[in-house]
Amino acid sequence: MAYVIAEPCRSQRCAACYAVCPAEAIGGDYHEEQMYIDPDRCIECGLCQEVCPSGAIFLEEDLPEAWAEYARLNREYFRRPTT
Repeated sequence: MAYVIAEPCRSQRCAACYAVCPAEAIGGDYHEEQMYIDPDRCIECGLCQEVCPSGAIFLEEDLPEAWAEYARLNREYFRRPTT
């Protein structure tokens, strides 16, 4: 199971997770609604979760049910067409 970035990131987008990810699995920037984790690249090291000041990062299996849609949103972010 990969990590997932959920709703609390929408108000922060600090990118601390981006800076520590050794797998370069985190995408998004200040122009996006939030940061996202690519489940195909995530190595489940947990560094992103440790540095997240808003508590927005969860292992997919621990994601609160109210935020279950964020697992899909994280996956879809990396599957969207690029222009």
